[in-house]
Amino acid sequence: MIFKRVDHVEIVPRDPHVTIGFFVNILGFKIKSRTKVDMPPMQEVIFLELGDTVVEIISTQTPEQKSEAAWQVGYRAIALEVDDMTKAVNYLKAKGIPLAVEPVDLGDSYRAEIRDPDGLIIELRQWKR
Repeated sequence: MIFKRVDHVEIVPRDPHVTIGFFVNILGFKIKSRTKVDMPPMQEVIFLELGDTVVEIISTQTPEQKSEAAWQVGYRAIALEVDDMTKAVNYLKAKGIPLAVEPVDLGDSYRAEIRDPDGLIIELRQWKR
């Protein structure tokens, strides 16, 4: 097979420090690397990892605001698998993170949504294996 897997997902946040804090302090990601970049408007590239999932945070000067359209063309969400939806929801609520979409039973899984500090969708998925 030529293509093996998704290597990483890139996010351009409004405030990289807030986004990094959210992914590290709330979602449990670890900082893999931070590299200063002299390629305006890019300033820094930060790789965060959770298991075998990698998110690249790109710090830029004055990023443009994302459209608020719910169904715009483009990538829609990052999905994180959880072992126990109830525990994940209770943990997030205790951390002050509201649910954007309450958990629903889809038959083979449970699904909910939260938002990152910029309002980007993070899906939570518990598979019923």
